[in-house]
Amino acid sequence: MNVFIAAAVSIAVLCIIEGVFLVLRSRSDHETRRINRYLREISSASVAGVSLLAYTRLLSLVPWLNRLLARFPLAKRMDDFLVQADVSYPLGVFVLLCAVLAVVGFFLLSLVSRGFPVPIPGLTLGLAPIPFLFIKKTRRMKKFEAQLPDALDMIARSLRAGHALPGGLEMAGQEFPAPLGPEFTKTVAQVTFGVGIEQALRNLTRRVDCPDLKFLAVSIIIQRESGGNLAEILESIARLIRERHKLLGKIRALAAEGKLSAIILVAMPFLVAVVLLAVNPTYVDVLLSDPIGRVLIVAAVAMMFFGMAVMKKMIDIKV
Repeated sequence: MNVFIAAAVSIAVLCIIEGVFLVLRSRSDHETRRINRYLREISSASVAGVSLLAYTRLLSLVPWLNRLLARFPLAKRMDDFLVQADVSYPLGVFVLLCAVLAVVGFFLLSLVSRGFPVPIPGLTLGLAPIPFLFIKKTRRMKKFEAQLPDALDMIARSLRAGHALPGGLEMAGQEFPAPLGPEFTKTVAQVTFGVGIEQALRNLTRRVDCPDLKFLAVSIIIQRESGGNLAEILESIARLIRERHKLLGKIRALAAEGKLSAIILVAMPFLVAVVLLAVNPTYVDVLLSDPIGRVLIVAAVAMMFFGMAVMKKMIDIKV
């Protein structure tokens, strides 16, 4: 057991040193880092499977780790997830961070439990960054969705004024803040470097996980193939997005009562337990000390989570 703990500590120290080295290396030359980041952003497009730029996005700055991650299809999906969450570091840094947290969680739990089978759940600490990235991505996508209708109106006005579609995208990229402005600017940069507008829009939909944006990209691609007034199409899409958001707001207002009921039902058992512990601790001690009582607690918590899932499914209405 001591040998295993020593090996885990050694791996954790090695991962920490490697992570610090990568961070310091990435910040050593600001100009080089800025150029490399710009090249990575505009080099993701390809036509007929051939890369338009020699520089491609790396999954890790460490060569052997980059080759290892490139073998797994899931690594590419995780890298797209990091891009959608607007994380500047490559996937290799995220993998090393998860590995360090997993080893640290196992080591800390092993010190507390002093047994081999028990510390294994401590490895789940390596999954801790994923919820934070998911929350960051969700907030970024919601902000993008809120900016999209106004940006479409601006692009439609620029088209009516005689500008081309890339010119309208460039105007929106300059006028709107993050996340919409920088993403549209990257799309215009790809078009400037020779990427077709259709492929640049597909790349934009990979960087931004927004259903409205995918609908916009498909509409533009169809219009360029079949013809039509693109300004009217963009105005119709903007109006449709606003109406959908308005309907979602009404649904959230109507579902607020159900959410409040769910919160009260979930919090009530815990509040009752706290009150009973304060008023009569011996009354609750039987439930905690008896094996059947602990089984009942686990069953009650499982039923609470099941009820929360059911209530969430009932009030989660797709529009």
